[in-house]
Amino acid sequence: MTDQQPDSTHFGFKTVKQAEKVSLVANVFHSVAAKYDLMNDVMSMGIHRLWKRFTIDCSGVRPGHQVLDLAGGTGDITALFSKRVGPTGKVILADINESMLNVGRDKLRDLGLVNNIDYVQANAEALPFADNSFDIISIGFGLRNVTDKDAALRSMYRVLKPGGRLLVLEFSKPEYEWLSKVYDLYSFKLLPAIGGLVANDKESYQYLAESIRMHPDQDTLKQMMETAGFEHVSYHNLTGGIVALHKGYKF
Repeated sequence: MTDQQPDSTHFGFKTVKQAEKVSLVANVFHSVAAKYDLMNDVMSMGIHRLWKRFTIDCSGVRPGHQVLDLAGGTGDITALFSKRVGPTGKVILADINESMLNVGRDKLRDLGLVNNIDYVQANAEALPFADNSFDIISIGFGLRNVTDKDAALRSMYRVLKPGGRLLVLEFSKPEYEWLSKVYDLYSFKLLPAIGGLVANDKESYQYLAESIRMHPDQDTLKQMMETAGFEHVSYHNLTGGIVALHKGYKF
């Protein structure tokens, strides 16, 4: 990652004012919301569903738990948690983007998941919840779009209960040089083209590819979580490190 001025940040490969990034990212997700689920299936050949199930399996979720699915978007992870926490538990699907939140709400209601899910429009950097509110917090493919990731991690730590765990599922750095080269070709040549064909939005998927490259690698994110207060932080590389699941605890 390149050096930045104190009041600047990255929007993909571009350097922008921090105050501008939220609206720029919002425009991307307003644009892609309607075709987001379809594009996830096309882009990952359906493998994203396995990544998300693995996240749930690593969460330790039990009936009665209070769960925050942050940057929950169209609700895939929320749906999986909802079935695990049962009628005595609660899952809050939180997302900063209204369009994504609306798509998620409609989809989960169509699936009949209505009794233990709430919806909150929220910024990860300043979560509107009381201290020590949640047994589990997950953030799937959302942290890289946050302007101040350190502030977001501190906010998550604050609202997590002692003994609770945070799970960060995010694109990361491939473990092998050959895989990295193939992934670069796919990300910067095929992905924007697919976005143009399927979602009629090549530019947004160009940004998403760039945002993945600007996201901290596995060890850097592990250190960031530790700095925010999380303990016993570890990560699992999935699909050769294209995706990584980080896990940390609050004690």
